[in-house]
Amino acid sequence: MLSAGAGLVLVVAAMVVPQWLDDDVRVHFPPLHADWDPRFGVLTLPAIAIGLVLVGVLPRLTRTLPWRALLATAFATAWLWIVAVAMTEGTEGLARTFERRQEYVYDAQSVGSIHTMLQTFIDRIPMDAPDNWYVHVAGHPPGALLYFVGLDRLGITDPFWIGVVCVTIASTAIVAVMITLRALGSEALARSVVPWIVLAPSAVWMGVNGDAVFTAVAAWGLALLAVAAVHRRALPAVGSGLLLGYCVYLSYGLPLLGILAVTVLVVARSWRPLPWALGGALVVAAAFTLGGFAWWEAYPVLRERYYDGIASERAFSYWVWANLAAWTFTAGLAVWAAFPTAVRALRERNVLAQLAAAAAATIVVADLSGMSKAEVERIWLPFTIWIVALPALLPERWHKPLLASQVLLALLAQQLLLTRW
Repeated sequence: MLSAGAGLVLVVAAMVVPQWLDDDVRVHFPPLHADWDPRFGVLTLPAIAIGLVLVGVLPRLTRTLPWRALLATAFATAWLWIVAVAMTEGTEGLARTFERRQEYVYDAQSVGSIHTMLQTFIDRIPMDAPDNWYVHVAGHPPGALLYFVGLDRLGITDPFWIGVVCVTIASTAIVAVMITLRALGSEALARSVVPWIVLAPSAVWMGVNGDAVFTAVAAWGLALLAVAAVHRRALPAVGSGLLLGYCVYLSYGLPLLGILAVTVLVVARSWRPLPWALGGALVVAAAFTLGGFAWWEAYPVLRERYYDGIASERAFSYWVWANLAAWTFTAGLAVWAAFPTAVRALRERNVLAQLAAAAAATIVVADLSGMSKAEVERIWLPFTIWIVALPALLPERWHKPLLASQVLLALLAQQLLLTRW
């Protein structure tokens, strides 16, 4: 439990140091991009009840349900828990983020011609550009905007229903992780992670922002890669390349998924899917480039926009370690408690430990890049999902109290803080 104590110390330090130094780190509730806003209403009660029931029931279901039924149950309980947490604020819990002008929806609903949007996308990134994109659209490649344009073209324009769609897609990520672990490791290992992923505190953020959708796309890309590597099939490899290639156009940080992708191939001891996956990724890159958007030209412009904005006022000397404190709110102290066991499991080539180590390495690289200063509670979700299951490696006597601690952290974060996503 010393490692959990270290995580707690880090979080407390990230809260106290700015006040002690009288330093404005440019978020309202360091280290989270949130406001202190305690509230407790009648809708909190169902969330508490659902959380307690899931703590008691999920471990048993993972042992008794048939595999396909467990996949469906994992999806359904992940969806239920995310919605229950969000709905402590009523429908605003799912809608509020998508009502903000700085989010994707506002710009998406103004897009006419997609071809024109792609051709002019880079021109509208700079802060001083006429008719510039708002924060989130400017900060991401156009693949993210296209997702919300697609919802708009389907007639899904109400912020609440946009939130429901995002929750539904995000909730499939757990199924992808389970398929990956079963392909590379064992069914027993895949079953063991279900309660930890469902009840991770990341549920607070998993239904109410675009990065939750990115998490699912990335997880399915890695799952298809694992299946292709183990079963030596070309079709899932191409599918993996298409999804992981699209991830590059969802977020400028998601090329770092290459670390996880290589780890999947190393664990599977097969490089056969690589040419097929690269081919799929190149198809995506070619489509965007021919459409008028060149990723390599956009990224330098994005860096200028990033440092023209609030990022220039966020000191790297604080955020390089405070980011990890913010991330702890999504992972939980239970994950910190599991780190020593995970290190031992890594030496034994445990598949979960290997993938979690790759995800942790990805987070370190993202952190040191200087392009993630605050807001990592959402930005790092595609990597975090591979780490939150680590407590499954701990002795079983610790499982229920640690699962309960994850539920408690999620509810406290939701009820005491007004998060920005």
